[in-house]
Amino acid sequence: MDFSPTEEQALAVESFRRFVERDIKPVTDTLRDAPYPKETAHALLGKVMEFGVGNGWVPVEDGGCGLDFLSSGMLFETLARFAPDLAGIAWVTDGAALKIQQTASPEVKARYLPGLVSGDLIGCSAISEPDVGSSVRELRTRAVRDGRYFRLTGEKMWTSNATVADIVTVLARTGEDDFTMFLLDRKEHDFEAREIPKLGLNGWPLCQVILNDVVVSEANVLGTVGRGLKEVMKGFERSRCFVSALALGIGQAAFDDARAYAMERRQFGKPIAGHQLIQSLLAQMATDLDAARLLTYRALWLMSSGRRCEMEAAMAKAFTAEAMLRVASNAIQIHGAFGVTKEFPVERHFRNARMLTIPDGTTQINHLIMGKNITNISAFA
Repeated sequence: MDFSPTEEQALAVESFRRFVERDIKPVTDTLRDAPYPKETAHALLGKVMEFGVGNGWVPVEDGGCGLDFLSSGMLFETLARFAPDLAGIAWVTDGAALKIQQTASPEVKARYLPGLVSGDLIGCSAISEPDVGSSVRELRTRAVRDGRYFRLTGEKMWTSNATVADIVTVLARTGEDDFTMFLLDRKEHDFEAREIPKLGLNGWPLCQVILNDVVVSEANVLGTVGRGLKEVMKGFERSRCFVSALALGIGQAAFDDARAYAMERRQFGKPIAGHQLIQSLLAQMATDLDAARLLTYRALWLMSSGRRCEMEAAMAKAFTAEAMLRVASNAIQIHGAFGVTKEFPVERHFRNARMLTIPDGTTQINHLIMGKNITNISAFA
């Protein structure tokens, strides 16, 4: 396995990096911890989609960029280094677009996919509920058939993008042990989305979605009635890989800021980068970054090869999220008292990194997934 970027990948990443620093970072830096206005989210999403970020997983014949997952992961990592909130919005939209490309009827696909791959539409996916997280089979949102329609009632939590999204894919119970995915259109379906205040990544909406007898046509079913859970579970490997890519970008930003500060800050007659303890911290950070990148790139490479990577994706997610939190914490330590102030960006890197130990399987849930693969014994009920 050689994860060295090809010449084409290296050129694409470098070109994208220059673009993001020039055209995206100045805008997102002014927003900082403020939620992105919907108009801003659309405008920025449209720009990064020109590079295949937010529409990279959809095949070229359907209007996307048709990137392999490893190339896409490198681009998402680059964006998250400078604008992690936008990277999150783009990642969730990319997932919604791929879901529609793979499961929607030709009519629904023709109606929504062009907007999703151009940035005109923003997508999201509603799965978790207030009392239902990792045990998806316990979800309570119900869809009851009413002739050629379904009536959806329930509450979803931790739904990224919902306040700026134009379309939402919703997983609902349609039988005792049957689950179905539906597509909801904000213009046509009366659902409510509320922003949830949180620790970090505050420009990237995290929301509660309330469904109160929402009437949805059977034409808006994604895939087959009763088989929605299978479709959802297939996406978790991909999600864990790309959460890892976002975490890598945040960790790299924290490392870059810490190294620059250590070179500039002087104590005892020389830059603090010349002191042994600071060099030790930087060495630990660099090692965490390299180890996390190798695990993440391996999982992305396996997905690009069309192979299952449940174990590798869980390893990448669990290790990378925790390692990047260590990197961000050490960046604060190198900055000393300045590190805990909002005058420097490392406190924001720390808050952002802390957010990513939770979604798409907490560190502990991913450890159980690894344990099942190691022992062939499930720790889940």
